[in-house]
Amino acid sequence: MPQLNIADFPPQLVWLAISFVILYIMMAKVAVPRISEVLESRQDRIARDLDEAKRLSEESDKAKAEYEAALEEARSKAHGMVTELKSELAKEQAASQADLEAKLAEKAKAAEASIASAKEAALANVRSIAGDAAKATVAKLISADVADKEVEAAVEAAAKGRA
Repeated sequence: MPQLNIADFPPQLVWLAISFVILYIMMAKVAVPRISEVLESRQDRIARDLDEAKRLSEESDKAKAEYEAALEEARSKAHGMVTELKSELAKEQAASQADLEAKLAEKAKAAEASIASAKEAALANVRSIAGDAAKATVAKLISADVADKEVEAAVEAAAKGRA
């Protein structure tokens, strides 16, 4: 094997040094600057992406705050509308109840008047019937005819005595 021959070591070392220097210069002038550019561009892109993410996060937080404010405002408006609607319904119900009570009071007065007139008519009929019954009873008991005016006076006296 020629690599292990000691007489061939110095030329191999010289070519090793020349190859090393050429490769070192090529690496220093070509490869390392390109790698540096790639790393810097990646670092810049990462920084831009982080800045963009931060900006978007702030916008998202701002949009969320606006949404929550709008939601709270909508809830407040809805609560106000419900309260207003309840008060309107309560007013309408009170007005309707007042109208109903007035109608019922009017009907009650009309019913009382009707009852009173029916009572008067019934009392008049009762007095007439009582007079006829008394006249018939007296006629059967004593076989005497009693005048209508006397029967009416007796029924009136009896009615006043009970009242």
